[in-house]
Amino acid sequence: MSDAASGPGTDRKAAERLCGERLLSAFLAAGAERVEPDILLPADTLLDLYGEDIRTRAFVTAGPDGGEAMLRPDFTVPVVQRHMATRADPARYAYAGEIFRRQMDADRPPEYVQTGFEIFGGDAADADAEVFALIHELLRALRPRIATGDTGILTAAIAGLDTSDRRKAALTRHIWRPKRFRALLDRFAGKSPPPPGRAALLKMADPMARTGPEIGLRSRAEVEARIAALRADAEEPPLSRNLVALIDAILDLSATSRDALERLRDLAVDLPAIAPSVDGVARRLDAMAARGIDVDTLPFEGSHGRSTMEYYDGFVFTFQLPQRPDLPPLATGGRYDALTRRLGGGASMQAVGGVIRPAVMLEGGAGC
Repeated sequence: MSDAASGPGTDRKAAERLCGERLLSAFLAAGAERVEPDILLPADTLLDLYGEDIRTRAFVTAGPDGGEAMLRPDFTVPVVQRHMATRADPARYAYAGEIFRRQMDADRPPEYVQTGFEIFGGDAADADAEVFALIHELLRALRPRIATGDTGILTAAIAGLDTSDRRKAALTRHIWRPKRFRALLDRFAGKSPPPPGRAALLKMADPMARTGPEIGLRSRAEVEARIAALRADAEEPPLSRNLVALIDAILDLSATSRDALERLRDLAVDLPAIAPSVDGVARRLDAMAARGIDVDTLPFEGSHGRSTMEYYDGFVFTFQLPQRPDLPPLATGGRYDALTRRLGGGASMQAVGGVIRPAVMLEGGAGC
C-alpha cells in the first residue's frame, strides 16, 4: 500500500515504522540478526500452518509462478522456514515491517507494522525468560496488564487421558476452539447425547443400503470409513469424572505464577502425564526471576493462549493496555517447537518468540 499521498494515514504509518525501528534496535542490541522475509509468500503450505483466525483473514492472490500467494500475515512462519535451512543453535532473529490481515472492524487498518524477536535452540526455560524479559522491559513504562500460560500443560494432560488415540487427537486438534473442545469433552464423558440423527444412523445394519448415486466431495469409501469411526467411538467407555475434573481444574486455574505452580504440582499427582511440563514451568519461573521478573505477582492462566496462534505449544504471554481494552494486544508471544518440526521435515528445534505492535502503543497514547 503506497505512502505517496500525504495526510493523516501517511503520518500514522511513518510513526509506526519509526517506532518499529526503535523497538528493533533493542532486539538487535540483544544479539539478534535482522531478517526481512518477502512480503509475498507462497500460500499452499503456509495457510495450513496458521490458526483459523489468520487463515480467514489472509490476503490471497495469484503468485508469480501461477500458484496461490499471500501477503505476509505474520513473520514467525517465514522466519522458521529460513532458520530450518541453517539450523544454527542457538540463533536469534529480529524484524520490523508490515503485515497484512483482513479486519473485522472496518476502522482498523488491514496493514500494520509488527516488530519481533525470535530465539532458536539453547535452553528452553532460559530462552522463554529472555524473550519475555526483553519485551517486558521495553513495555514496562506503559504499565501493561500481563497474562501468561502454557498450552503444553493441556496438551500433555490430553495425551495422558485413559482413552483412545482418536479421541485424544480430536481434543488436541480443538484446543484452540474452546466451544468445540468443551462439546467434545462433554460427549466423551457421556455428559451430552450424540448429535441428532447419529444414534439412529449407527443402529442401522447397513446405513449405505438403498442410497442413491454418489454426490458431493466424499467418496463412498470415505463415508463408510467415517461411519466405522463413529461406531468405534460410540462403543468406547466414557471418560471418568475424575479425569474430566482434572482437565477442568487446569482450564480454570487463575493465580499468580508461584501459586499456580503449586496447584499444578498437586494436579500432577493424579495426572502424572503433565509432570514434565510442570517441571518446565518451574524452570522457566526460576529463569525469569533471575532476569528480574517478579514471578510472585506474575499472573498465570491455565486457559491462556487458546485464542492465539495455533502453532504455540508451550509458554504463551500477552501484554495489553489496561486503559484500552478495545485495542488489540500490545504484544504477544510464545513457544512453538512443533512448528519447527513441521517445517523442518521431521527435524525439530526449540523455538520461542514474541511480537510488539507499534500501532497499539501509539493509538493508546502510550508513545514509543
